[in-house]
Amino acid sequence: MKMDERKQRILLAIVKDYITTAEPVGSRTISRKYKLSVSPATIRNEMSDLEEMGFIEQPHTSAGRIPSDLGYRYYVDCLMEREQLTPEEEDTIIQGYQNKVRDVGEVINRTGRILAKLTNYTALVRPPWAAQSAYKHIQLILMAPGQAILIVVMDTGTVQHQMMPVPENITQQDLDQISGVLNAKLQGRTMDNIRLTLIKEIYFELSKHRHILDLALDLLQARLTMAKEDKIYLDGVFNILDQPEFHNVEKVKVLLSLLEQEDKLRDLLDPPGNNTGVTVRIGNENPQQGMQNCSMVTATYRVGDRILGSIGVLGPTRMEYAKVVTVVDYMTKHLSRVLEKMLKGQV
Repeated sequence: MKMDERKQRILLAIVKDYITTAEPVGSRTISRKYKLSVSPATIRNEMSDLEEMGFIEQPHTSAGRIPSDLGYRYYVDCLMEREQLTPEEEDTIIQGYQNKVRDVGEVINRTGRILAKLTNYTALVRPPWAAQSAYKHIQLILMAPGQAILIVVMDTGTVQHQMMPVPENITQQDLDQISGVLNAKLQGRTMDNIRLTLIKEIYFELSKHRHILDLALDLLQARLTMAKEDKIYLDGVFNILDQPEFHNVEKVKVLLSLLEQEDKLRDLLDPPGNNTGVTVRIGNENPQQGMQNCSMVTATYRVGDRILGSIGVLGPTRMEYAKVVTVVDYMTKHLSRVLEKMLKGQV
């Protein structure tokens, strides 16, 4: 929607002032603080036009104006200039991963803590998606007669294990043979790109162990399916509750209820379409009920061309978008580098 320069400057002043103060913004405030070289009367006329256009709202009679969802959207898309991270903020991110960490879960936890600390909002981190994880190593180990353990290591560093029954006469040598074939055929592949012809090859080479193979492959698929319901890591939940918008008990109840529903949080963190950059969802743009007073800034992290997961920051629509977008963008790039080094064994 086209908007002349003076209206843009007034909208920008309203957005910036409201983000800072959480108080409706009046024409005198804009005239006094933002030096637009026009009278308060002219500013009032422009504000009336902006209200008619849907960019600002008047929450109470005789009050100043606040940005609408459309106003925030116009600000983010057309007026916002990203803030630069300070050297101290960059150092917080870099130092946060500095100690040697070999566990992906710990990296994800640290990511949430850093995000919440730098933004003062609620951080959400989705760990590497199972469907995007490739098999790194598969091992069957005999634990007792008739019982073995299946250990699966994914290239994201996650380790899964499952006890399984085996014939009483099976030996560790038999299990090593099965493990060797599974590794030769599945190593470096994700469940999504394992084809029927490959399964047939495995069965052909291990025909005399078909019973164990049936069970092992079922378990491999089951563990991966379970892993698809990855836990969403939350940090800084109380940060958002400190915001003036959430001093209302009913709003708090709705928001806390949403934060307990991981399936809905996963939907919020999923990138729309093929978007690979930073995504900003404002108020009613969020798909979940109860999110009308919130905004969500998300981005995916990756290794090479492969998306592994996503991070997000949840805050009020009166969010410091210029700061949060910069932090989320920097964090995803740094997290991608850390995970790539981990997968190459460089940390």
